[in-house]
Amino acid sequence: MILRIIRLFLFIFLFALGTSWLLFSPVEVDAVAWSPERDQGFTGDFALNERLAPLQAIPLGGSVGPEDIAVHSDGSIWTTTQDGILWRVEGRSALEVGRLTDRPLGLEFGADDALYIADPTIGLLRWTIDGGSEVLLDRVNGAPLRYINQLDVGSDGSVYFSVSTQRFDPATQGGTLATSILDLWEHRDTGYVARWRDGEVTILAEGFTYTNGVALTPEEDALIIAETGGYRIWRLDLATGTRTEILTNLPGFPDNVQAQGDGTFWVGLVSPRRKIADVLAPFPTLREVIWRLPEQVRPTPIDHGILMRIDGQGQVLDVLHDADGAYPLVTGGRIVGDLLYVSSLGAPGLGVLAAP
Repeated sequence: MILRIIRLFLFIFLFALGTSWLLFSPVEVDAVAWSPERDQGFTGDFALNERLAPLQAIPLGGSVGPEDIAVHSDGSIWTTTQDGILWRVEGRSALEVGRLTDRPLGLEFGADDALYIADPTIGLLRWTIDGGSEVLLDRVNGAPLRYINQLDVGSDGSVYFSVSTQRFDPATQGGTLATSILDLWEHRDTGYVARWRDGEVTILAEGFTYTNGVALTPEEDALIIAETGGYRIWRLDLATGTRTEILTNLPGFPDNVQAQGDGTFWVGLVSPRRKIADVLAPFPTLREVIWRLPEQVRPTPIDHGILMRIDGQGQVLDVLHDADGAYPLVTGGRIVGDLLYVSSLGAPGLGVLAAP
């Protein structure tokens, strides 16, 4: 009898201890409630196909994660990988150019043929073959510039860039992917878009949940912006500051926005939506409880390649799928010549296939 009482007391004690830990132990996430639209899945414009499946990966010497693509004035393609290596690609072959930083993300060449780089742990960089790299910006309004993500460069040298979150630093949170999952799970709207011009910074729009891709329209009068956490695409009028939702309730998480140069834009959906994330959106306490559990039970991206092409008003022009996810975590793409190059957050090579 006494042994049963001891066992019962021990069970109650351990249960209470475990419950208290799940509910009250310190955790990075300070989640907020939100209400996503009902996921329509892969219907309509987003109906499943296998048009991305023929993609082949251009080897990058064992490096992984060519996250963005920049096209030089000579037609060559440039990308960087998780290890900070800069690559030059022509046709279906790649050449290592050098090492930049820990983990560059967004890339774009300016009219001066310099490569502008968004480094999430350093800031905004400018790189030239002769002069190497220089830091153009590492603080905004007195605070360190953390998690700058993608950028575009205007004809006047202005650099437009996104900051995904002001809450978390990839340098201390296990890298960019881990930090993005953390910020999306918390779902606070600390992301913004800004312009750097001649050493001066102007915040153009803020209040985004994980701002990601940004690209100028051909007239350079507006920015097309991907808000990963909101499953949507915005158009920001640069003259008035007015922003308009042009594509909403996407079936996945939009990543890079890359201008094709003809008024259309390529947008990668890095993963389909996770049902658990939508179901738990109104319940911040439950999301915090889940974040206290082992990392293995937290939601992670789904390996399903999705690349879409839209116009400047948000009309979907084309969608390419690879449901098997042989080339995972697709972030964007761009046509050069008769080839479509596809970037990825974690694939072992730069994707390429015949242009659709």
